[in-house]
Amino acid sequence: MEYTKKMLRDDALAGKTIVVTGGGSGLGKSMTKYFLELGANVAISSRNLEKLQNTASELEQETGGKCLPVQCDVRNYDEVEQMLQLVLDEFGEVDVLLNNAAGNFISPTERLSANAFDTIIDIVLKGSKNCTLAFGKHWIDKKTENKSILNIVTTYAWTGSAYVVPSATAKAGVLAMTRSLAVEWAKYGIRCNAIAPGPFPTKGAWDRLLPGDLKDKFDLSKKVPLKRVGDHQELANLAAYLVSDFSAYVNGEVITIDGGEWLKGAGQFNLLEAIPEELWDQLEAMIKAKKRG
Repeated sequence: MEYTKKMLRDDALAGKTIVVTGGGSGLGKSMTKYFLELGANVAISSRNLEKLQNTASELEQETGGKCLPVQCDVRNYDEVEQMLQLVLDEFGEVDVLLNNAAGNFISPTERLSANAFDTIIDIVLKGSKNCTLAFGKHWIDKKTENKSILNIVTTYAWTGSAYVVPSATAKAGVLAMTRSLAVEWAKYGIRCNAIAPGPFPTKGAWDRLLPGDLKDKFDLSKKVPLKRVGDHQELANLAAYLVSDFSAYVNGEVITIDGGEWLKGAGQFNLLEAIPEELWDQLEAMIKAKKRG
């Protein structure tokens, strides 16, 4: 059986409403598509409403499911509460929160401004906190049960990694929040779990992280014992299982899906030690050019 095959039965998520932050593209879009195929209603959020609307329309046509685009900057708690209310107005209830929105860039830490560092912390850690708090308070106030929070972290959340220090710092905080709330909120019928993916290439994110020919020079698949990167369906399969009722006894767990990469060598981006100073200058220029584009 191929690893790109779909894992769960077609009605595995029927009747569930799932909110996916950062759901307009990349891994968020892939997970959203599978959730829809399994019968869930899904709301996707990000700051870019046009991208969300295009993604929602595309996925509804492909799956026949209902996908609601909701513009939201997760860094602002008021916007998160507004997003939650819009989803409740549309679907009546929310069963799952998937904190997937993230930001990252590679850089020697001494080159980062305080604002650049804060940007990643605010999106990843503060954003996940904002969504978790808003949704958790709602569920607890309504005395609902069988709710689930799934956080996307990274293997360097526990090892650390050079050259992505803001991301490592923020993801470590999300990991601690996951494990802490798994214990504290279990009594309210809320499960908290996380996935730590290894290399799962997405065009947008990887082009920003490793622009130009850097993807070829620093082939992350060479660090993976299985000698390949992940397929999006593999991650979607795992995410669907963790938000389904099949995983009702899984709580406070962080599941690594990286082909054995972190066991082979901690710090996904430590290999960037080989980049000379002048290449960092070129790299920054390329990243800035992409942002302007």
